[in-house]
Amino acid sequence: MAKKKYYAVRRGRKTGIFSTWDECRKMVFQYPAADFKSFESLEEAEAFLNAGLSPVLSADRTPQSEDKPAVYAFVDGSFNISTGVYGYGGFLVDHGKKYVLQGSGNDPDLASMRNVAGEILGSRAAVEKAIELGLPEVAIYYDYMGIEKWARGEWKRNKEGTKAYYEFIRKSLAHISIRFIKVKGHSGVAGNEEADRLAKEAVGI
Repeated sequence: MAKKKYYAVRRGRKTGIFSTWDECRKMVFQYPAADFKSFESLEEAEAFLNAGLSPVLSADRTPQSEDKPAVYAFVDGSFNISTGVYGYGGFLVDHGKKYVLQGSGNDPDLASMRNVAGEILGSRAAVEKAIELGLPEVAIYYDYMGIEKWARGEWKRNKEGTKAYYEFIRKSLAHISIRFIKVKGHSGVAGNEEADRLAKEAVGI
């Protein structure tokens, strides 16, 4: 009996793990620079997918102006307890050109996650903007660990918001490379402080 195989597609028409070669082939055949591989265990296939996410530089690293990537974003989330509105704020810098990122919402399911809803939406907004600009990669500075852990599938996804975020990142890897960089919140990092201010402004605080 042939061993079961798992086909991991890191770059293709659709990314993810497929159980048959026929499914995988549809995603990668004649797709430019397709990136895929077969494995005999699901764990190996997931590790291959996660390798598409650039590693964090180091925990709580305070970025210096001279070592920031050419394309990077700072994002943060916030929650207004009195109105039940969650939101995000931040900005993306592309070789010196700055784009402000802001948004808010009051969907009950996401609102139950309070400021965490804003955190993941801020990360999504940064990736979406980078893809819109046609950028090949982006570094995202964040202060809430879930931003990276859920993206990598390292934290359990119990809510629809975290499940959707994970799937969004997986699909985005077909178009862009993403690096996550942890910084310590409220520690004087200028970009993080600005993202925090914009997030609070988005929810009316």
